Amino acid sequence: MRWFARTEQLLGTEGMAQLAGARVAVFGLGGVGSFLVEALARAGVGSLRLVDYDCTNASNLNRQLLALQSTLGRPKVELARARVLDINPDCQVDARQTFINADTVDGLLEPDLDLAVDAIDSLSSKVLLLAACVRRGLPVLSSMGAGGRMDGGQVLCADLDRTRNCPLARVVRQRLHRLGIRDGIPCVYSLEPARNKLPHDPRDAGDHQGAGRPRTPIGTISYMPALFGLRLAQEVISRLLHADRADRADQADPQDRPAAAPSATPGPPGIPDPSGRPGAPRSPDPGAEPGFP
Repeated sequence: MRWFARTEQLLGTEGMAQLAGARVAVFGLGGVGSFLVEALARAGVGSLRLVDYDCTNASNLNRQLLALQSTLGRPKVELARARVLDINPDCQVDARQTFINADTVDGLLEPDLDLAVDAIDSLSSKVLLLAACVRRGLPVLSSMGAGGRMDGGQVLCADLDRTRNCPLARVVRQRLHRLGIRDGIPCVYSLEPARNKLPHDPRDAGDHQGAGRPRTPIGTISYMPALFGLRLAQEVISRLLHADRADRADQADPQDRPAAAPSATPGPPGIPDPSGRPGAPRSPDPGAEPGFP
């Protein structure tokens, strides 16, 4: 039996071929990125570039797909590569264990890609990657902060410039504005205010890895990073399928189209159209946070 048979039933032969021919890079393989990669691999995306500097540690066990007692201390890119190939041996996996900085970012975007996804938790690396993708004209999606949240019903996707109630999105937006970048980056974020019931306990601090400065941990629950990653997977797959299916949607009787939740996505039946397509609906999010450019 063909392992992708159920997906092919939903997407059709042509849709499966589009995914098999797609080249996607995922930057960051933590709580968000690990679930994103899993979903892309199981959907049949044919080429995945996986980038992360870190190795797994005990603090990852509560939320990261790659973290098990048996995998602690191992590089996340190696674990992700092995897992993808165990799902789809035909997938072309380019695993790169490196930190994203000004010296590495251009090389990490070569050879050419169809789409990149930022699931990085380092602010400077996140902004650097997003700016590099925009300047290249490479479609990129980004994950904002899943930490400190528990309500999956408040997870949305919108252009970065239209987010609100997300401190990380606000800072990323401000830094990109200084670089002359103001829109065109869809991101997954939450309207829920971030909170912790307890401060970080120094006894739980692990060894710092990577070139960035140590960051104060934020509380997380098992399912929220996964929800962010799976929502990103929906957005990625929808965009990869968009070129063919958007034209068909334009020709369809509106009464035959499925009701779509507010989103910035294109795609097959049951997946909303992208906000990037002319005339497509945007998120009901009323706009960027007041007081910020």
